[in-house]
Amino acid sequence: MTIMKNNNAFKWFLVWVLAVSLTAVAMVYQSLNGPTKPKRIELWLNDSQIYNFKLPRSHGGKTNCLVELKVPDVKVSGEMFFRRYPTNEHWQQIRMIRVGDKLAAFLPCQPPAGKLEYYLVFRQGQEIFRIPAGEHVVIRFRGDVPAWVILPHALLMFIAMLLSNVTFFLILFNMKQYRLFGMITLAALFVGGMVFGPMVQKYAFGQYWTGFPYGLDMTDNKTLIAFIFWCIAVMANMKKDRKLLVVLAALVMLVIFTIPHSAKGSELDPETGKIRIGMVHAIKTNKDWEKYEREAGYCSIQACPKL
Repeated sequence: MTIMKNNNAFKWFLVWVLAVSLTAVAMVYQSLNGPTKPKRIELWLNDSQIYNFKLPRSHGGKTNCLVELKVPDVKVSGEMFFRRYPTNEHWQQIRMIRVGDKLAAFLPCQPPAGKLEYYLVFRQGQEIFRIPAGEHVVIRFRGDVPAWVILPHALLMFIAMLLSNVTFFLILFNMKQYRLFGMITLAALFVGGMVFGPMVQKYAFGQYWTGFPYGLDMTDNKTLIAFIFWCIAVMANMKKDRKLLVVLAALVMLVIFTIPHSAKGSELDPETGKIRIGMVHAIKTNKDWEKYEREAGYCSIQACPKL
C-alpha cells in the first residue's frame, strides 16, 4: 500500500513538473515572437560604440508613443521618419530631442487598430546610419484595456493552458483524474477566452468578436478552435473513456497557443476608414473615424504635436 501511494505521488510530481515545463516553453516561445513584440535593433557606430535598442511595435491609450533610445554620445543626432501604414504617403520627419544621454521623439497617436511604419536615421559627423537597415518597423495602436479585464483574461488563459497540459500527462500516466482536469480546463478556457477575451477586444479595438464568422482574426479564431475541441473532448468522455479526443484537444491547444499573439489581427485601413479583420472589413467610414477621434480625444497625424 505504501509503495502504491509513493508511486502515485511520484506520478503526480512528474505530471506537474512536465506540465509546468511545457507551458513555460510555450509561453517563452510566444513572448519572443509576434508582430507586437518590441523589435530588437543594433546601432553600430564604430567598434567602441555599439548600442542595442528595442523599438516599440504596440502602444495603448490616447497618448503619443514615446520612442526613447540611450545614445550617450552628444555628437550623435537623430531623426525619425514615419507614415501611416499601409499607404504610400510621403514620409514625415521628426527631429529627435536629446534628454541627457537619450534621444527621444514621439510617434503621433492613432485610433484603435491604426498603424504607423517608421525608421530612424542617426548622424555622427558626416556619417549617416539608418535603423532598421532596409526595412521599417510597424506599430499598432490600441485602446486602453482596464486591469480588471486584462488580468483575469491573462491569468485564466494561462491556467487553461497549464491544466490542458496537466490533463495530457494524466492520460499518458494512465491516471483517472483526467476527466476532472479536462472539465476545469474547459471552464477556464470558456471564462478566460470566450468571456474576458471579447471584452479585451472591445476595449482595445472597439469590437467584441472579430473571429469566425465575422472575420479572420487569428487570436479569436484560435481561441474558438481550442474551445470547440475541448467541448468535444469533455462531452465525449462523460460516460465512456475516449482518451484520444482529450489528447487531441490538448495537442491542438498547445499548437495554436504557440501562434504569436495578435497575428493577423485588426488593422485600420487609413484610406477607407474601415477596420480590416484578417480579410474581412468592419463597416466604418472616414466620417465615422473623424467623429470617433474627436469624441475619444485621439489626434490625427497632422494634429499631433511634434518634438
